[in-house]
Amino acid sequence: MPRPAPAARPAAPSGVGLAIFALAVGGFAIGTTEFAIMGLLQEMVADLGVSVPEGGAVISAYALGVVVGAPLLAALGARLPRKNLAVGLMMLFTLGNLSSFFAPDYGWLLVTRFISGLPHGAFFGVAAVIAASLVSPTRRAQAISMVMLGLSIANVVGVPAATWLGQTAGWRWMFVVVAGLGALTVVLTARRIPYEAAHPDASIRRELGALRRVQVWLALLIGTVGFGGFFAVYTYISPTMTDLAGFPTSALPLIVGLYGVGQVAGNVIGGWIADRNVLGSICAVLAATVLILLGYAWLVQYRIPALVFVFLVGLIGSMLVPPLQTRLLDVSPGAQSLASSLNHAALNMANALGAFVGGVVIAWGWGYRSPALVGAGLAVLGLAVALFSGLLERRRPDAGDAVKPAAAGGPSAR
Repeated sequence: MPRPAPAARPAAPSGVGLAIFALAVGGFAIGTTEFAIMGLLQEMVADLGVSVPEGGAVISAYALGVVVGAPLLAALGARLPRKNLAVGLMMLFTLGNLSSFFAPDYGWLLVTRFISGLPHGAFFGVAAVIAASLVSPTRRAQAISMVMLGLSIANVVGVPAATWLGQTAGWRWMFVVVAGLGALTVVLTARRIPYEAAHPDASIRRELGALRRVQVWLALLIGTVGFGGFFAVYTYISPTMTDLAGFPTSALPLIVGLYGVGQVAGNVIGGWIADRNVLGSICAVLAATVLILLGYAWLVQYRIPALVFVFLVGLIGSMLVPPLQTRLLDVSPGAQSLASSLNHAALNMANALGAFVGGVVIAWGWGYRSPALVGAGLAVLGLAVALFSGLLERRRPDAGDAVKPAAAGGPSAR
């Protein structure tokens, strides 16, 4: 019979906010390095003497690192106390970004970007479990959303600032700033996160047990398919705004910033509604995504409606993340770190899926409105998977374990 998990050292109410802030700084650093390189693509390829598609491979190398590292590092770190795992992951992230600054050529840059991506998903996974363990079960999703808020704010503040720095002082200096943020996260996490010993039965095998649960795979499929619709639109937002809505290229930073503001708001709202009904909020957000993407396709050629829908796309996209992360905690008792980490691998797959299908319909000559229509179709598929997950849960509570909301530090945690 499994031994109960050791009780976590409770954090004082005043310390909970600082602990979550420490994790959010890590999210801010990760969001900055993930997206700022896209704005510095031209400077990077010119300096390295490579083509734009080869420069794009640097971005893909990071994404591949996320997909590989999320399950691998979460499983390998199963026996570590979560605080120590979070510190170790952020140290790897910091060293990876610092090594990107010193990368002597294109080949080494590919390697260092892959290394930088490895801790991405695993860090967010363990950070979500830590944040949920610091608050009552009725506030888990809000705590998770506050960690993810760092990622959203990065799109509004960190990415533009890092892009400006890279254009002014040299594209490599972005990595130095991100490495500094990573080092700050290491210090804050070490000082502010309360220590909790690892579960006595923790092991790689125990973590991998999450992969035997049907509901875990369904939750990951919801993220991959449903979130793919969001990326189908966002990937091609720049040419859509200039060629279809008629905005000058000089307006694009403001448009992308408006999208980022929507992300911040959606992240907060998503955490609030998820604490009321996790699966219900996932279904509601996906249904709203269908309507918003259809409205985007219909009205994006008009400037004012286009701006409104850019904000709404950012809003509804971010609203999906907290309930999905919370759902994975609920359906993976005993293996929460791995399941939670896999969510970010699934979202990166959604990024690839959305960009691919959006590019296909544009190549077919369907125009820049077509990615939104395809995205609405993907959201419908995601909604269908969510409804099936709920139906299966009612008919077969044992299909991958009954879903029981619990604080991440309780007996069901690893």
